Amino acid sequence: MKKELLLGAAYYLEYMPYDRLEEDLKLMKAAGFNVIRIAESTWSTWEPEDNVFDFTLLDRMLDGAKKYDLQVIIGTPTYAVPAWLVKKHPQVLAETRNGRGLYGPRQIMDITDPMFRFYGERIIRKVIEHTADRPCVIGFQIDNETKHYGTASPEVQKAFVEYLKEKFRTTDNLNKAFNLAYWSNSVHRWEDFPDVRGTINGGLAGEFEKFQRKLAADYLHWQSDIVKEYKREDQFIVHNMDFEWVPFDPRDPFSGYSYGVQPDINHYEVSKCLTLAGTDIYHPTQDQLTGAEIAFGGDSIRSLKQDNYLVSECQAQGFKQWTPYPGQLKLHAYSHLASGALGIMYWNWHSVHNGFEVYWKGVLSHDLKPAAVYHEISSFGNEWKAVGSRLLGMKKTNKVALVTDNVSLTGLKKFPMDWSLTYNNVVRWMYDALYEMNIECDVVDVNALETDRYKMIITPAMYSATEETIARLDQFVKDGGVLVSSFKSFMCNEYLSVYPDSLPHNMTQCFGMSYDQFTAPGTAAVKGHPVTGFAELLKVDEGTSLASYEHKYWGRYGAMTKNDYGKGKAYYMGCYTSKDVLKELYRQAAADAGIEIPDLSWPLIMRSGSFDDGRQVHFLLNYSQTEQTVTCPFERAVNILDNKEYKKGDTIALKDWDVVILER
Repeated sequence: MKKELLLGAAYYLEYMPYDRLEEDLKLMKAAGFNVIRIAESTWSTWEPEDNVFDFTLLDRMLDGAKKYDLQVIIGTPTYAVPAWLVKKHPQVLAETRNGRGLYGPRQIMDITDPMFRFYGERIIRKVIEHTADRPCVIGFQIDNETKHYGTASPEVQKAFVEYLKEKFRTTDNLNKAFNLAYWSNSVHRWEDFPDVRGTINGGLAGEFEKFQRKLAADYLHWQSDIVKEYKREDQFIVHNMDFEWVPFDPRDPFSGYSYGVQPDINHYEVSKCLTLAGTDIYHPTQDQLTGAEIAFGGDSIRSLKQDNYLVSECQAQGFKQWTPYPGQLKLHAYSHLASGALGIMYWNWHSVHNGFEVYWKGVLSHDLKPAAVYHEISSFGNEWKAVGSRLLGMKKTNKVALVTDNVSLTGLKKFPMDWSLTYNNVVRWMYDALYEMNIECDVVDVNALETDRYKMIITPAMYSATEETIARLDQFVKDGGVLVSSFKSFMCNEYLSVYPDSLPHNMTQCFGMSYDQFTAPGTAAVKGHPVTGFAELLKVDEGTSLASYEHKYWGRYGAMTKNDYGKGKAYYMGCYTSKDVLKELYRQAAADAGIEIPDLSWPLIMRSGSFDDGRQVHFLLNYSQTEQTVTCPFERAVNILDNKEYKKGDTIALKDWDVVILER
């Protein structure tokens, strides 16, 4: 792979209404593109009939890429199965809670089915063997936004029982772990284990979802192992991990995007089989553009390997509510780089003319002519040729970690706090407050957390926490760290059984408080801000109450607390309220952790990084349609984009949706 920032798009010659390969590649090259992703979506094109392969279009795209000096990422085409395969082996379609699906949509297969695996392995081997020796091929994407797709066939459930046998050894241990005596759900012989789709036990259902996530991760490891047999040493293996999708609601312009922990696969488990982490990030734009979704996605994926990552897909035009204002595409692109991306790729190059995604528009509209979106991408695409070498390889070393957990997400889905308050709502609330204050953080899976990397750790609704995790966080504070936890943290064990002692479990000394009641907050407020969805009534013992509830009956209880514990500090937020209240807590916690907060806040965002040669860069991003000014905080800095020099105290002006990159 060449040492340059990657800029490109997914490209589907097989979708085009007429042959325009040469024209498309010329336009890409003129726009500063240097990479395309191909082949991942059309198994039925490469294998139109069983064991009949046709790579004519694939070869043409590779030959064209070589001619125009474009690099290529090859995708394994396994996420959308061909009709002939389903006709021959109907069982390749996943059997889920709702029965077996009908052919048509993508990602409806049973990723564990032996017949799917047989044919999937065959097409993977054929495609990779056919392309791996091409010099223009720099890497391989395995599958696409993979999840478990709800697979729950009898075979999957048999495998789940074997998983339980290995984990619990005896049915007595199983019954005790999940309290299956409740409603006579105890199982005394493994052969009597019932269809898990009907369980009323949230812990057991959660364990099955954990097993399903493992199936999805194992499936990608399987694909990775096949690719490794063929790939060159210099070629990478990537997967485009995505996030929970907020469905589009036509009444809500701030809907229809990806954000938060993905419920149906664990990114950390997946990352172990990749040589390069990748992600798909889609977000609101126009007046709803905040940059928070870009930052959260980047911080999550970068933290998997503590290294640069690839934005495998991002939006050009997309839906009607995503049509970007002038300047926003450039802001998007530099925002990804500010999080540590080594490049971005659009989905997709052209708008398709029929099919499910016909109005998810690409770089080119349906007329396939260069227009506003193409021209704006071209402007910074060619800018990257000049400045890219100064930005490639930027590293980020953050001292704050926000810890996420799939099991807690599942638990709060099974035992919801409130119909309007989910686990990912809390994650977003706690992350966005940091983001808006310009406190940069890593977003770390609980299983990957290395406490000694950080000065401050934040746990949004860590509903499920093992004894080991709790002990590590307790020790982190004793040793001088600063812990900030929200309501619904340290409540259950890994099997979603509530700990039978004072809450938060084994952390009452650390936080200097406890509680045994929680409530719908009604009219309660904290510091003049309403409390919504959920509130814990904190009894403050050794700690200090930072605020009590403003309420006739709940006023004697703490709403947020602080405690000196060992050499460190522990903060607890007992309710869901305004980000302004949470930010007050963060200011105190950051000061205790020795973390400096920049003297600016959203819509002005500053994200920073460093290089091996000692250089530092600071991205100043204006997420508003109003011109903003910043006072230069550095003794001397140069804007990479125009070479303008600033000294401490100088005024830096940013136009609407503008970006300045200071190097020092």
